Amino acid sequence: MVREQLKDKNIVITGASGGIGAEIAKLCAASGANLVLLARSLDKLEQLKAVLQRKYQVRVDVFQLDVSDTDQVQSVFKQIFAEIGQVDILVNNAGFGVFREAHEAPIDEIKGMFEVNVVGLMACTNMVLPKMRERRFGHIINIASQAGKIATPKSSVYSATKHAVLGYTNALRMELSDYNVQVTSVNPGPIATNFFNIADEKGTYVKNVQRYMLQPEYVAKKVVGSMLTKTREINLPRWMNFGSVAYVLFPRLFERLGKRMLSSK
Repeated sequence: MVREQLKDKNIVITGASGGIGAEIAKLCAASGANLVLLARSLDKLEQLKAVLQRKYQVRVDVFQLDVSDTDQVQSVFKQIFAEIGQVDILVNNAGFGVFREAHEAPIDEIKGMFEVNVVGLMACTNMVLPKMRERRFGHIINIASQAGKIATPKSSVYSATKHAVLGYTNALRMELSDYNVQVTSVNPGPIATNFFNIADEKGTYVKNVQRYMLQPEYVAKKVVGSMLTKTREINLPRWMNFGSVAYVLFPRLFERLGKRMLSSK
């Protein structure tokens, strides 16, 4: 998959050391984009950088970043601007979840999920917004989740973070509509990545939904295909989005009939 529109564009991807982030990076490199890859694991980023530069001869910069550390976010993005000048596309992909019932969730775990999934995403976005508004050009892509549309048992905290991401994304889109800056939310169902190594400690959820799991390469293609377009949302798989529509229209019926399936974690 090659998109000529991305050639020589500067694309920043958080959570780029594996999963969707790494796959997005590969497709962007194949299209000739300059990449800035951010994640906590610098070793994995360096390995990915070596592969992409060797295969595609593009510029790849890597920075170690924990998005929950807002001071570090500011420092790293200032360095990015100093080295590459401008950011054309920001993909907020960093995030994690833990599946457990609300009364079992330790407060530190709750804070951690919000600091990474919500505050970290906002902090990264805040760093690129002024320049995108000034240039009247750019694209912010926030990786949310179907969990942000349909709250399910044992994912109360994770769902809450993704509801927050969608609320922020939708408001941001309206704020930037007069500045030619595009804002897209990506709402995938379960994806076959190491996300579930943390989220699903017992392996129950993965076992129950394995046949429905999306491949990260497929999700990445949809994300990269939306870059620098006016795509509002990407919902994957499409049939799962019908559930969120039904949830809005018939919440009591949906919760009663879907409780057993939605509790399969």
